[in-house]
Amino acid sequence: MNRAEVLAEALPYIEEFQGSYIVIKYGGHAMLDDEAKNWTIRDTILLKYVGMKPIIVHGGGHEITKAMEKLGKKPKFIEGLRITDEETLEIAKMVLVGKINTDIVSRLNAFGCRAAGISGKDGRLLIAKKKAPQKVVTEKGEREIDLGLVGEVEAVNTEIIDILTSQGYVPVVSPIGLSKDGSSLNLNADTVAGEIAHALRAKKLLILTDVPGVMKDINRKDTLLRVIKAREVRGLIHKGIIKGAMIPKVEACLRALKGGVEKAHIIDGRVRHALLLELFTDEGIGTMIHP
Repeated sequence: MNRAEVLAEALPYIEEFQGSYIVIKYGGHAMLDDEAKNWTIRDTILLKYVGMKPIIVHGGGHEITKAMEKLGKKPKFIEGLRITDEETLEIAKMVLVGKINTDIVSRLNAFGCRAAGISGKDGRLLIAKKKAPQKVVTEKGEREIDLGLVGEVEAVNTEIIDILTSQGYVPVVSPIGLSKDGSSLNLNADTVAGEIAHALRAKKLLILTDVPGVMKDINRKDTLLRVIKAREVRGLIHKGIIKGAMIPKVEACLRALKGGVEKAHIIDGRVRHALLLELFTDEGIGTMIHP
């Protein structure tokens, strides 16, 4: 009976989202644990089989750091920001495109789903420019930091995604951008997910992370903010409730909403079947941001 009730609760959501783009930012624990990888992949396939058009955008900062250390190169951070030189970018491309992307595609294919791995350079999907030096406040005062070969998205050309999804493929996107001179730039995966959702006017953006969502107190699950209006976000950042790595995730949600995405969600990828619980139940499990 419980299972029947779950299916009955899911049905109106399946009907509502059918034929719609659903952009999933795949990151955190869901990328690191084998069991979590498989249930996330299965959830994504289920979305496709009930008539949605899922798109996966993945990150890989942890794996990039591990690969750098294995190759004898020490990652360089200034005030928490990764500096990307030529060698670091080559390692990032090797990990993101050559390892993580192919692993996700292989798992999707192994479960009977047709998937295609692409980077932002394929089909000129993500046109980017070098990110301007970032101002940070240190004990010695404000300073500017040049992040190196880190980019920000200038334009999104969705043609390759439209082609792949129309042929029944699940696109899996690595966050490497194409500059106007043809060179590569490393991009923030949260930002890429938000930009793609914006450009596609997706129905939903879901960002998987390693916390339950936006919380007033990171150490107390009962302080989870289940619903946030877009206009409230800047105030929460100003108060320090939204901070650190959560800021680009929330900003990606705001960018998606500006493009016509109805709702954006930040959810805990450590929870079994997190995608299905957030999409197909009345209560959900994470933070929903809406206009």
